[in-house]
Parts: sequence; C-alpha cells; structure tokens
Amino acid sequence: MPKMIFVERDGQAREVEAPLGLSVLEVAHKHGVDIEGACEGSLACSTCHVIVDQAWFNKLTPPTEDEEDMLDVAFGLEKTSRLGCQIVITEALDGLTVRLPASKKAG
Repeated sequence: MPKMIFVERDGQAREVEAPLGLSVLEVAHKHGVDIEGACEGSLACSTCHVIVDQAWFNKLTPPTEDEEDMLDVAFGLEKTSRLGCQIVITEALDGLTVRLPASKKAG
C-alpha cells in the first residue's frame, strides 16, 4: 500500500498508509492528522490547505481554477500550496510528503 508523510505543525514527520483513491484530506482524517476539512472535500473552503514538498509538487495534476480560487483565501499560502481534498493518492504518489501550515486562522 502506498505511504505518505505528513509534517505536523510541530515539525514532526509522520508516515502513514495512504490507500489508493483516497484524498490527502481523507488520509489525514483516517490517521488523526490535524487537518480540518470543514466543507468535507466539496471545494468550498481552504481548511485542508497543505504545503506539498517541492520534490512532489510537479508530480501532481495541476489545480483547477476552483481550487486556485479557494487557495487565494488560504492562511499561510506558499508556492507549493494545495488543498488536501484535491490530491488523490495514486501509485505514482507513493511517498508523497506534505507539510501542515505553521498556524491556522481561528474560526
């Protein structure tokens, strides 16, 4: 089974199993990683914002215009920011590394 690494807000790296076909948001929730996902993956918020490791960023499918619109309001946006609900695990993403933003907006 593919694996992925979440770098938590405290800097600790955590490797977890990442079943094929699940989104990064779903993988995070399955393993108790602190990603909110307020809209439950419906692309109506930016609370599942993750920062993709540079080595993996270009291996992802490009963001849609709707995802880019939501990223515009994400807190702590970086060049490799993506929404976790929009990254779906494939064999090619075995080892994907994402970092949680250092802090998140309240509310």
